[in-house]
Amino acid sequence: MVRDNPSITTENLTAVQLMEIDSCTRCGECVEWCPTYDASGKDPGLAPRDKILRWQEYMKKSYGLRARLFGPKQVPEEEIDQFKEDVYGCTTCAMCATVCESGINTVELWEAMRANLVKRGNGPVGKQPMFVKLIGEYGNPYMADPKERLSWVPDDVKIEDKADILYFGGCTAELRQKKLAFATARVLNHLDIPFTMLGEDEQCCNSALVRTGQYEIEDISRKSARKNVDGIKAKGATKVLFACAGCYRTALVDWPRLLGEELPFEVIHITEYLDKLIDEGKINWKQPFDNQTVTYHDPCHLGRHVGVFEPPRKVLRSIPGLNFVEMDRIKDNQRCCGAGGGVKAGIPDLALGVAETRVEDALAKNPDILSSACPFCKRNLSDGRDSVKAEDLEVEDVIVLTAEALGIDLSDCEDQAR
Repeated sequence: MVRDNPSITTENLTAVQLMEIDSCTRCGECVEWCPTYDASGKDPGLAPRDKILRWQEYMKKSYGLRARLFGPKQVPEEEIDQFKEDVYGCTTCAMCATVCESGINTVELWEAMRANLVKRGNGPVGKQPMFVKLIGEYGNPYMADPKERLSWVPDDVKIEDKADILYFGGCTAELRQKKLAFATARVLNHLDIPFTMLGEDEQCCNSALVRTGQYEIEDISRKSARKNVDGIKAKGATKVLFACAGCYRTALVDWPRLLGEELPFEVIHITEYLDKLIDEGKINWKQPFDNQTVTYHDPCHLGRHVGVFEPPRKVLRSIPGLNFVEMDRIKDNQRCCGAGGGVKAGIPDLALGVAETRVEDALAKNPDILSSACPFCKRNLSDGRDSVKAEDLEVEDVIVLTAEALGIDLSDCEDQAR
């Protein structure tokens, strides 16, 4: 008897993840906390629990007892296509993992499901498929000439050919939000910290490909990680600084997995490095703020994903003239900005809806400044601020506020139009 092939395979899912799918208790706690479910007007398809239970059903139809006896029961293609839309309507923020009563690592699960669907020909969504072509051809998702990576560097910034510390700028800071790269470089120079950079040899960290399940296509992610790691080693660096939370998380967690080896250098977020310098008494503030109130948004990739919560807060608290206040939802329970997981590129309206809610969280504390430590958070929160017409709220990165408090002039650098 000829039996149909199963509609869904177990490719890209580990044995642990298959058990996690069966471990969902249907308690619904994840539904109460999911930012995209909330921003969508409570679309049931976006509920984390619903996605797990649907995949569980697909597994039963494909590999359950009945499937073993009589052959797999086919899942309608329109149903799988709808599932694709729903599983990509997730910022991979890890809020559902934080509150999961069964301890399911949902971030890894969503990414595995996405990779499975990509292999099947059902993903990704929106503009996300362009990431493969752009990163493969240009080494960045902005279709920019690699020579532009250091076009922001002014004459007064000194970058060593080789150094113990390497600043990994990242595509967004070097090619779009150049003020962030500018501030980071000038802060390091101001503090007499020699550093080097990869320059035009820097490749995209590939966070976008990993998050959207496209990391195996043409082996681009592994090749890019290898080129970055080898380039960093060639520069003699033992410490690599990141001002982008997405690049930081990808280097710390994903590069070792892609390469199957430990990194030969230490991965440090710029706020962790500044935290250490503050403890050592090596930072002397020169330009106090004028009694302004600042609140802080935890980037998912820096906070929940890898546990860096206190260093950015310590930097902000130490800056004279800034009054630090916390939002109600912070740290492990923080609400995502809405840009992660490819949602900004794939479903921009949903990303904006989440950002608007997060800006409202901030506005409840009447701050002058909403700060974060991630260029994607800065962009999406700025869009949310503009959408809710909170014109008086400044959205700025921690490293930029640091530069200003050190008396560093940033007026000669402008961000490129998005």
